[in-house]
Amino acid sequence: MQVGGRRVDDWRDGGFGLYLHWPFCQSKCPYCDFNSHVAASIDQARWQRAYLAEIDRIGAETRGRVLNSVFFGGGTPSLMDPAVVDAILARVRATWPLANDLEVTLEANPGSVEAGRFRGFREAGVNRISMGIQALDDADLRRLGRLHTVAEARAAFEVARATFDRVSFDLICGRQDQTLAAWKAELGQALAMAVDHLSLYQLTVEPGTAFADRLARGRLRGLPGEDLAADIFEATQELCEAAGMPAYEISNHARPGAESRHNLVYWRGGDYAGIGPGAHGRLTLGGTRWATVCPKPPGDWLNRVEARGTGERPREALTVSDRRDEYLTMALRLRTGLSLARLAAMGGPPEAGALRDLSDLGLIAVEGDRLAATARGRPVLDGVVARLAGA
Repeated sequence: MQVGGRRVDDWRDGGFGLYLHWPFCQSKCPYCDFNSHVAASIDQARWQRAYLAEIDRIGAETRGRVLNSVFFGGGTPSLMDPAVVDAILARVRATWPLANDLEVTLEANPGSVEAGRFRGFREAGVNRISMGIQALDDADLRRLGRLHTVAEARAAFEVARATFDRVSFDLICGRQDQTLAAWKAELGQALAMAVDHLSLYQLTVEPGTAFADRLARGRLRGLPGEDLAADIFEATQELCEAAGMPAYEISNHARPGAESRHNLVYWRGGDYAGIGPGAHGRLTLGGTRWATVCPKPPGDWLNRVEARGTGERPREALTVSDRRDEYLTMALRLRTGLSLARLAAMGGPPEAGALRDLSDLGLIAVEGDRLAATARGRPVLDGVVARLAGA
């Protein structure tokens, strides 16, 4: 479909996903800037009613779309009652046609893993678990504010592995006083455990976190310098490639065919509905691509759903430039890169001089319709994107 010479349905190239945010955790990690909260008690029945109402509302706007993925993020969604997850997924099945390979992911922390609860999630329709292990070193787990030990993480992972065919877990590298040799040894352990997917993130100190406060007061010592961070990144790529789990995205590694389908919706510029406190979405409706966002405080979101019939704040229409820059930024995170024809249809191709300069530096490669960052370009991707965007 074309309006004014440009496609308005190109979200179909990325698919359609549903994100549901559960904002509660057992504790707040000092590095975390996600919308997570610690609560003494949670009225799960009230939360269930709100999620179902939002599914009904968005489902009416997107009727007939094939749903490719569902992602329960947080917070710690493994703290949800399996009955709530079951009710949500039953409503999802009644609302949208589902892809034959529908992916349903639920995030879990090792401290909240119980075999019975996981069986309940599986019976509800969850078919993929993403586990926040974060480190395979007990001292570092304590410094990261995690409540579990390495032994507990391994035990929880085995429960997940026995219950689900697809299991991913996260690790944070570039931690305080971490050496390159120590990270290589730890990553080797992780690759020996891995089923089909690993998310490997370098520690970043985000504004507003406890770590940011400690850093400002000179109490967060031992963070890696640029050279060590680059060495850690390079070693990560080499070890994961050798283990058959190459990076398909800057921080995500998978065996072929085991990539996160939900995250691919984001990176490929698809549409996604965001439900829950702080959730963001992108919806193409009536020829316009809309950015949606929900208030972060859990009580505010609940009250908004119940009193106004919507958990969203007013939507923002994305400009042609917004859409183009967003696609450029997200798709270049993928090893497969982006479609030049699609980018041009969004508002124009990259400037020829930028393509030539970045190619001469070995930072990008163009092959047919595909533009991708090279192995040399991925560690400096922010600069590559800025140059291509004309910034």
